[in-house]
Amino acid sequence: MSGERVVAEPAGPEEAPEDRKPLSDEATSEFALPDGLVAEPPPEPEGSAFVVPEGLAAEPSPAEPEGSAFAPPSTYSVKDSPPVFTPAYGVPLARLPQNAPWQDRMRTMLRLPVGDRPVVPEAAEAKDETGPSVARVLDLSLRIGELLLAGGEGAEDVEAAMFAICRSYGLDRCEPTVTFTLLSITHQPSLVDDPVTANRTVRRRGTDYTRLAAVYQLLADINAPAHEVSPEEAYRRLAEIRRNRHPYPGWVLTTAAGVLAGAASTLLGGGPWVFFVAALGAVLGDRLAWLCAGRGLPEFYQFLVAAMPPAAMGVLLTLLHADLRPSAVITGGLFALIPGRALVAAVQDGLTGFYITASARLLEVAYFFVAIVVGVLSVLYVAVQFDAQLNPEGALSPVERPVTQIVSSMVLCATFAILLQQSRATVLFATLNGGVAWVVYASIAVTAEGSTVMATAVAAGLVGLFGQLMARYQHTSSLPYVTAAIGPLLPGSATYFGVLAIAQNNLDQGFASLAKAAALALAIAIGVNLGGELARLFMRAPGARSARSAAKRTRGF
Repeated sequence: MSGERVVAEPAGPEEAPEDRKPLSDEATSEFALPDGLVAEPPPEPEGSAFVVPEGLAAEPSPAEPEGSAFAPPSTYSVKDSPPVFTPAYGVPLARLPQNAPWQDRMRTMLRLPVGDRPVVPEAAEAKDETGPSVARVLDLSLRIGELLLAGGEGAEDVEAAMFAICRSYGLDRCEPTVTFTLLSITHQPSLVDDPVTANRTVRRRGTDYTRLAAVYQLLADINAPAHEVSPEEAYRRLAEIRRNRHPYPGWVLTTAAGVLAGAASTLLGGGPWVFFVAALGAVLGDRLAWLCAGRGLPEFYQFLVAAMPPAAMGVLLTLLHADLRPSAVITGGLFALIPGRALVAAVQDGLTGFYITASARLLEVAYFFVAIVVGVLSVLYVAVQFDAQLNPEGALSPVERPVTQIVSSMVLCATFAILLQQSRATVLFATLNGGVAWVVYASIAVTAEGSTVMATAVAAGLVGLFGQLMARYQHTSSLPYVTAAIGPLLPGSATYFGVLAIAQNNLDQGFASLAKAAALALAIAIGVNLGGELARLFMRAPGARSARSAAKRTRGF
């Protein structure tokens, strides 16, 4: 390579002048080709599949006008819109006939979004131009909802009652929310006004169905178009409901608990002496539970203490070698303790979509169930240490006494209704409903030798159906007609045999029996809820062609 410097010629149509200044050393490239080498031309790029072939002229595309990103596409048609939303063709129109029960109308509206609910209140508004204050109406709805939730009503029924009160006094845009111990309601006058929210906490719970029926009567009067109830009148009646004494004194409740246990032991094959011993054990357990309640102990310990005397009476019969049925004595004492009311409410909340409340109530039922198991297990463990021969195999043989068992089941339901503080007018129907339930159960499980779980579910379904029909006829709650009637179906025997097997170190058999008890309890709850839903589904008011159309929900998405 020669040492002469190569000067790049300027590119362009005109020649550079001869006397131009040579480039500096920094302008020369280190990658310049040596003298004598010729660079090969680069290969031509391959053609693209999107390039227009030679010989064809591409038509110029018209310029698209600028538009809004929120404008619908030109191919979109409202009439022929694809089924993208749920429900597929829009939200169904809610038909709310005036002659339908207010519970059905309010439940239908609650299942609709706020923007799709009818704006005009169905009930007559107050004639005063100013009307009641918003805070006063919200407080009234919360106080009534507190009594309903504390009395054992389901979360959806409590929300329907609160919503009905607000609409009766002219508050349209209200949204009630109910959980296990907290009630909240929000009212927003318009889209631009600030919402008003109030809440209330349920501190105490009690089983007084007479008070529950009085609250429902107040709700019916508030929602009736021909009966105008001012907020002051509603507050006055609400105060009277709170001050009302229980319909039965304490000694009647204790006696009812004993008779309930005796009737349950007779239902399982016991005789007069078994009836007396079981009643005595239940009375002792009830008095101990009252003593613990007076000392402020939680309900867990009250159930634990109440379950021990019936178990102790059965163990005593075994140690004395009395020719009686100790299993019937112990099982009879458990019938008054199994929380069937709370279980039905928990399953109802779960089936209607209130999963938080349902989970809390199921946890409460689990705690009570564990308390019963611990109380009985403690006594049975001591009995096993003293070599008490508690043989569950001898107690499993069924005893068929149709007339005696039907009468016993009806007595059990009547005493259960008294323990729930029901009014005397509802005790008779609950007793008859329970007798029918036991006849259906015995026909399937004993006579036809069918599945006990299926027989329990069918009998509980009839209880829920008849109870809901009676409640719709009386315009009141279905709990007084349903809760006491499921008494003969409660899984007392499966619970006792499971606990006894665990006390005797037969863990597999014990947990299997407890699982059967849980299955029977769920069958009762689901059957009661299904019977009530069937009553609402088929017993429509005249003119309500689609009373349940707004109950459609998304299918998991």
